[in-house]
Amino acid sequence: MKRTDNTNQPSLRVWLIKPDLATVPRYATRGAAGMDLSAALDEPVVIPAGGQASVPTGLAIALPEGYEGQVRPRSGLAARHAITVLNAPGTVDSDYRGEVRVLLVNLGVDPYQINPGDRIAQLVVAPVTRVDVKIVEDTESLGYTARGSGGFGSTGN
Repeated sequence: MKRTDNTNQPSLRVWLIKPDLATVPRYATRGAAGMDLSAALDEPVVIPAGGQASVPTGLAIALPEGYEGQVRPRSGLAARHAITVLNAPGTVDSDYRGEVRVLLVNLGVDPYQINPGDRIAQLVVAPVTRVDVKIVEDTESLGYTARGSGGFGSTGN
């Protein structure tokens, strides 16, 4: 497939709140969907087994209207150390201007140390679709589907 430059590509404005500690988010590879978020720490933070931590990135961002930032786990941290994003994916709304923090949880059996500058999560910028909510009178007004009201496990194991 031939590469085409998209001049209408949305931009992400980034303020380095802690310029001496923060790392500008960047895509690790050309095909990466998410930008790396790094820990903006003065000193290491240890997350005990079963514990959690709110880790600062030292960044404030301005997403384009109509977009959100999805804070997602890094697969390597999850696979090797059972470290993941507690509210995965965390959402950064386009009108939020505070510091982006990452809620990490240690699901492993050993404590895990996060060092200043460690890559701790990834940020995926995605379009948001807003809907007009309409109240209906009954389940028939929702429309028929083959699944119906079948819940957890209703479509197989």
